[in-house]
Amino acid sequence: MKKFTKLFIFSLLCLAMACKSESKKQEATPEENNQSGGDTSSITKEPPFVWEGANVYFLLTDRFNNGDTTNDDVLNRNKETGTLRGFEGGDLNGIIKKIEDGYFKDLGINALWFNPVVEQIHESVDEGTGNTYAFHGYWAKDWTKIDPNYGTYNELKQLVDIAHKNGIRILLDVVMNHTGPVTEQDPVWPDSWVRTSPQCTYKDYKSAVTCTLVENLPDIKTESDEEVELPEVLIKKWESEGRLEIELAEIDIFFTKTGLKRSPKNYIIKWLTDYVRELGIDGYRVDTVKHVEEGAWGVLAEQAQLAFAEWKSKNPDKVLDDNDFYVLGELYGYGIDGKRFYDFGNRKVDYFANGFDNMINFQFKYDATKNDYEGLFNKYSTILNTNLVGKSIMNYISSHDDGDPFDKDRSKTYESATKLLLTPGISQVYYGDETARSLIIEGTEGDATLRSNMNWDAMSNEDTKALLKHWQKLGTFRKNHPAIGAGRHKLISSSPYIFSRNYAKNSISDSVVIALDMPKGEKTIKVDSVFPEGTTLIDHYSGTEASVSKGSVTVDSEYEIVLLESKK
Repeated sequence: MKKFTKLFIFSLLCLAMACKSESKKQEATPEENNQSGGDTSSITKEPPFVWEGANVYFLLTDRFNNGDTTNDDVLNRNKETGTLRGFEGGDLNGIIKKIEDGYFKDLGINALWFNPVVEQIHESVDEGTGNTYAFHGYWAKDWTKIDPNYGTYNELKQLVDIAHKNGIRILLDVVMNHTGPVTEQDPVWPDSWVRTSPQCTYKDYKSAVTCTLVENLPDIKTESDEEVELPEVLIKKWESEGRLEIELAEIDIFFTKTGLKRSPKNYIIKWLTDYVRELGIDGYRVDTVKHVEEGAWGVLAEQAQLAFAEWKSKNPDKVLDDNDFYVLGELYGYGIDGKRFYDFGNRKVDYFANGFDNMINFQFKYDATKNDYEGLFNKYSTILNTNLVGKSIMNYISSHDDGDPFDKDRSKTYESATKLLLTPGISQVYYGDETARSLIIEGTEGDATLRSNMNWDAMSNEDTKALLKHWQKLGTFRKNHPAIGAGRHKLISSSPYIFSRNYAKNSISDSVVIALDMPKGEKTIKVDSVFPEGTTLIDHYSGTEASVSKGSVTVDSEYEIVLLESKK
């Protein structure tokens, strides 16, 4: 690769900073520039935000909401596909519209995670289920550009800014383990970057890490510290798009500044942290954690923290709080009982010690099935406050690739909400959990059944409205009270079932009392010493006010749930 002089590099860097949105990522239209969302004067004043108690909404961009029909048919991705295996039209603009409509605010969502939106391979792949396009976002072609089916770089910027105005943090889904499959339009990267064999057998550490997950999914050589040239196919692509010099200049600056070697993983780390440095992304959801050497994740987390600090220093008027950059990971098979380690058989790895703040908890659906409320809540509170102090887990009832979710036939939708949103740890709402979007779609094969279009047409149904209201009441209560996800659980009464949650850390103090399975009508709830005598409380679920008298309150409502908070 041609080396630039230092002066020329910095000249190009200035050019890059001046025209990044237009030249590097994708040219912005005048309309998009007028909607950049840069004005932060109307940022909503929100309750204290604690990552460990967050209420996260996870969606597949292509399946959530179509906000711009002009990007539906791009790159000739129009071959006939298997059922729900092509692009359906959802995009970044669709997410923006739902933020602006208050959909997430009404659900009590304070963090948003969507699939990777970097440019995907252009061609389809036949996986034995009919042609499949990379609508899901996990088949990267170019980490430096937004896929046109999802929208533009400027729309991603707009999304982040508008989300922040509404008190919503953004978790960027990142992949460092592999590129997309190889096709005629998407050639394989050089041997210095990827391996195409052997395929993983998962017998030990090596056979789960230095291998390909499946056939035709080139594995990035993240273990390598050898300096490599950029793939020729990427250089030609950037050149054809008129941004080669800008990209090369930025790469030189990054490696000069960090002192990192120009290895495959470090190039990708540069590209991934650009979104943090430029847009103020608040955290990562990291894909395929156990298939990458743990040290590589540590470098990614360190560089992301530096990038986040840099963004904050340059955008003091947009900073929401003093939280550090947050990193949570998909360590497939990890459960809360696993303490801090993942066991490969011949090696145990503590990923929490390698940059991660949180792991997705694949065990929750089993615990939610076999435990009553107290068994579930007490277990999670105990573990999070002993084995996982300073760390956390993220619970879910359904997801994009779990074929055996907690409630696949949507017969326990109210119980799903109550258990998920009141269990200690981060809650992850998968799009459509709150509206009973079907997870059983006729004609699909494999995980496509989990990835149907959001059922917006069900919003006029009375049953759907009632279910959504239940999710909204629990979700907004959780959002308003970090004690629910991050606090300590304490049983007050077994029958009737009443408990408290208390959180006190970093100048934030928060307490709530919750009662479940209560009789309809008038009911008395013990609050013990959680709230002082005479305190006026509000039942968030019914809106009823009550005063503490002799350690209890009396609430008259038609509901079996009581969510008590101090009246502000």
